[in-house]
Amino acid sequence: MALSEWTSRKAPGGIVLTGDRVVLEPLDMTIHADGLFIALSDKELWTYLPFTGFQDADDFAVGFGEKARSNDWITYVIRRASDESLVGMASYMRLRPEHGSVEVGCVAFGEALKRTPEATEAMYLMARHVFEDLGYRRYEWKCDANNAPSRKAALRLGFQFEGIFRQDMVSKGKNRDTAWFSMLDHEWPAIGSAIQTWLADNNFDHTGHQKVSLTKIRERGG
Repeated sequence: MALSEWTSRKAPGGIVLTGDRVVLEPLDMTIHADGLFIALSDKELWTYLPFTGFQDADDFAVGFGEKARSNDWITYVIRRASDESLVGMASYMRLRPEHGSVEVGCVAFGEALKRTPEATEAMYLMARHVFEDLGYRRYEWKCDANNAPSRKAALRLGFQFEGIFRQDMVSKGKNRDTAWFSMLDHEWPAIGSAIQTWLADNNFDHTGHQKVSLTKIRERGG
């Protein structure tokens, strides 16, 4: 599409995103608070997020809910298809539909989701929704520059590193430098195809270990 014909996009969310391994549901605290609190009970999960942890499900519902509403986050909960358990969440944020740009953030994976195909599929579904369903131009990932696992995850998924915003904010009484990553609409077809190839059943052995890494699949062009 020529930019002279560009029109504002719709905001993401509001629908269920369904994959083979996970189902992403719009957050509803009346349904999800108890399960999410259990799944995300490890306080280390909140080290780089704007929370210090929660005392119980009610505290989570109020504390996270208020933060999400005040910042216009659109949050999805991640439900594992095999047993329907809640295993994590992620939010669309920094919404700029007039420019076709949105960030994925406040990504919190419980132990059952970390480093699994389900986690990769969840991120794939959110990116696909933005690019293929809504026609966005830019998808962002930002994190504390000290958060090495998050930076590694962004690169693995196909985001490109854009730089460090120094002294970007004060978080929990400390300076935070922010690392910025992005993927663009013209990059998505190759990125999405590589993720689909990686997720295929024939890429995993009988023990569930990958045969070829996502990075290698993307480097070889699918």
